[in-house]
Amino acid sequence: MKHLLRNAIDAALARLREAGTLADAPAVDYQVEVPKLEAHGDFSTNVAMLLAKPCRRPPRELASALAECLRGDALFAAIEVAGPGFINFVVDPATVFGVVDAVLAEGPDYGRSDLGAGRRVQVEYVSANPTGPLHIGHGRGAAIGSVIARLLAVTGHDVCREYYVNDAGRQMDILALSVCLRYLELGGVEVDFPAQAYRGDYVVDIARAWQARHGDAWAAGVVAPSSTIDDDAERALDAAIAHLRTALGEARFATLRDFAKDTILEEIKADLVDFGVEFDVWYSEAGLMAGGLVDDAMAVLERNGHIYVEAGARWFRSAALGDEKNRVVVRENGLKTYFASDIAYHLDKFQRGFAEIIDVWGADHHGYVPRVRAAITALGEDAARLSVVLVQFAALVRGGEKVAMSTRAGEFVTLKQLVDEVGVDAARFFYVMRRADQHLEFDLDLATAESSDNPVYYVQYAHARICSVERQLAERGLTAPGAPVELATVLDAPAERRLAKLLWHYPEMIETAASAREPHLVTQYLRDLATEFHGYYNGHKILVDDGPLRDARVRLCDAVRRVLANGLEVIGISAPTEM
Repeated sequence: MKHLLRNAIDAALARLREAGTLADAPAVDYQVEVPKLEAHGDFSTNVAMLLAKPCRRPPRELASALAECLRGDALFAAIEVAGPGFINFVVDPATVFGVVDAVLAEGPDYGRSDLGAGRRVQVEYVSANPTGPLHIGHGRGAAIGSVIARLLAVTGHDVCREYYVNDAGRQMDILALSVCLRYLELGGVEVDFPAQAYRGDYVVDIARAWQARHGDAWAAGVVAPSSTIDDDAERALDAAIAHLRTALGEARFATLRDFAKDTILEEIKADLVDFGVEFDVWYSEAGLMAGGLVDDAMAVLERNGHIYVEAGARWFRSAALGDEKNRVVVRENGLKTYFASDIAYHLDKFQRGFAEIIDVWGADHHGYVPRVRAAITALGEDAARLSVVLVQFAALVRGGEKVAMSTRAGEFVTLKQLVDEVGVDAARFFYVMRRADQHLEFDLDLATAESSDNPVYYVQYAHARICSVERQLAERGLTAPGAPVELATVLDAPAERRLAKLLWHYPEMIETAASAREPHLVTQYLRDLATEFHGYYNGHKILVDDGPLRDARVRLCDAVRRVLANGLEVIGISAPTEM
């Protein structure tokens, strides 16, 4: 509805300029807001106060002139000047309740728009290393990234959902080492398991699957490495990897590594599908490196004068482009750093022609943002086309106590375990209830409670309640009103007006959430709408004997149900008809 008010205000300002009343009035970025107090009307604007200084006129005088110009507009039932120069508006009831017909006519399309005008946008999220199952921290990034992509899609963007598979580098070798050592243990070999290796039960499960496929054949002649081979734990880990590479042979080591990676990756994909998250592209880091794209990116940086050599290593001059210091991209031993791969990956994103690139990262990557932006600039691309959404960690709370977790030690709650306990709907809703950059305490007890304290239950119950009203209508032999009812002539309760105004706000909220990359605005809106509806339902009988009033209330409730369903669809959760 705000756009209707803006159009009316802009038209009135244009008329006043033409009439000479505000001949010198410049364009100003004024606000149209909902007043905190309902007595102050439906909307308020500060336009007169912003024009006072450039027009050299008292703000109340300007507000009075503008209000007088607007009073003939059928959009408004009342206009008054308040305080130092605010203009408060009461919107005509026919306009307010006209939203009901719009919602019911558009149905599932209500709230959709062409804001994006087909702009190609890539959203990369989750991108967890395939070295273990997805845990609850990954789940929050999955939910937020998924809803951002959904918001962009419903606002007319051409969205590509992408998962970057970090399947190259040392962490994959550590995974292969971990599985191999557990495999040797299963064959009766005494193993000195390194503290820095992956210790979760899932590693044993992969080793068992490998043993079921190959028996003990791969253990023949293989001596387990000792973790005391070096006093430094990390060097000892690398030495153990090198030992097994030699003992197994490079080809067999790679086969085992790929088996472990593929097993985990398939589980990740299955868990994400069960969580309502699917991707258009699974992009392999190993494929990126094998295709020579990292070398190509380094060559571009060198041609552009951003690479120098020091102590045998190749460095990127990122400090000159906003980073806190320069970064190594190729070590003295010739191995490329993870950052070098990430530079190449982002170059490839830009070369694929996306108008905008959105990376959804964990908040622990906040220091990584300036160096990636620096690399994009150094590559000759527009860093403004990259947006980064940082997601704070989610902590599980059970019985009022935080659940302790350690990823490397294998002590963590997996996303699958969370979904099995609370369900997909509660998990997704809770994950996006807060701003991405705010810490989230995921209360397991609250998420499973069937009460008004549980926000997802409260919202879904509002939808189910309205469905129940419609069933009661049919059971009584009454037909749902099909033709438009003159709602404004029969609906006069303040709660009914508040519900209609909330319905007006839905499309604007969707566009704001999409533009700001803030999925929490959707859950916040749904909670507000559900709260308003439950209050209305508890205070007003819907299926009254008065036919026109009953029809009007049923149509209003049906519009609320439709908007609840549309909003829940954006979050990717169900709208139950019974609870």
